[in-house]
Amino acid sequence: MNEEQYFSERLDDQIKWYSSKSSYNQKMYKRLGLLEIISASFIPLLSGLSSMISYSEWIIGILGVIIAVSAGAGALYKFHENWMEYRTTLEALKHEKLLYLTQTVPYDNDERFQTLVSRAESIMANENQNWLAYSKKVEEEKK
Repeated sequence: MNEEQYFSERLDDQIKWYSSKSSYNQKMYKRLGLLEIISASFIPLLSGLSSMISYSEWIIGILGVIIAVSAGAGALYKFHENWMEYRTTLEALKHEKLLYLTQTVPYDNDERFQTLVSRAESIMANENQNWLAYSKKVEEEKK
């Protein structure tokens, strides 16, 4: 694989993937958090106005369910953790690419392309190892 192929078929593709996944997880984390805040904010209000609002107990109960489901979904899908991990990997890959393109240390020698491949693949492998370790931990906890 030559330099152009590596950039187009691997590095740039992975940068796009990590950017997309980071953005998605950030949005989901923030949306669920905002849903929890809004739902929790309405509970004291509705409790104080319960004599004036029909079915306020039901509405308060539903808001409690929304809070529990939002918190549970956030914990289950780990949107915050994924956002941080994907963003960290993305920034590391972009940093390596910038150093390479500007021929800054460690890319100021004749073996700069090999160094880039080695370092970029190491960054991606590290993220994959973290995911694998987490998956194994989850499986062990189920037993």
